[in-house]
Amino acid sequence: MDKHTFKGTIISIQPRIRLTRSFDEASHTYLGYAITLEGELDNTNTTFSIGIGKAAHAKHQFKVNDVISGECVPVPDPDVEPTQFYKVSKLKVISQGTIGSTSSPWELVPPELEVYRERGHRRLAARTYDTKCSSCMWGARMPVEIIIDNWNPRGRRKYRFETFCYGPLSCKLYKAGPNRKVEGRNGMVYVEEDWVDAMSVEHRGEDE
Repeated sequence: MDKHTFKGTIISIQPRIRLTRSFDEASHTYLGYAITLEGELDNTNTTFSIGIGKAAHAKHQFKVNDVISGECVPVPDPDVEPTQFYKVSKLKVISQGTIGSTSSPWELVPPELEVYRERGHRRLAARTYDTKCSSCMWGARMPVEIIIDNWNPRGRRKYRFETFCYGPLSCKLYKAGPNRKVEGRNGMVYVEEDWVDAMSVEHRGEDE
């Protein structure tokens, strides 16, 4: 694939996670971090997103307002990636920006992926994510692969995106949105009820 050169200011960095659903079962694949940039892609001004691994983030400790540059390639399957580009190389931090918001939406250096796994998430309304949470380190927009027939996992699949919140339970910006529905075999539909979210975060206090 052709490599694209980029330089831009980070306007969002969040966990880069893929979600697989099979009726009432769900599993996560922790890919790294998703970075949204405002800047230049092949010398054209635009807003775009890149995916990096956990090692690159551990080295550079990226945050909103940092200016970075490098090379990247388009993701081969946009249905299973939260970003437009990945396989970033020649990554450089040109300048470290000022610290962003220290309250909701939190714009600090995101923690390690293990922290997200331990915290657990709640569903987040897509509109709330788009308007208030897209720059928050506790937000996540995940590509979802749905296995329609869990007795035939290699059969037909569907794809969509879902938004989630790993942030403090007391966040005033948070809105859950409608319950998620998952198609199954023979026209069956699983509705993910509120108790699933509650169980995922029950080990945390209100301000954790």
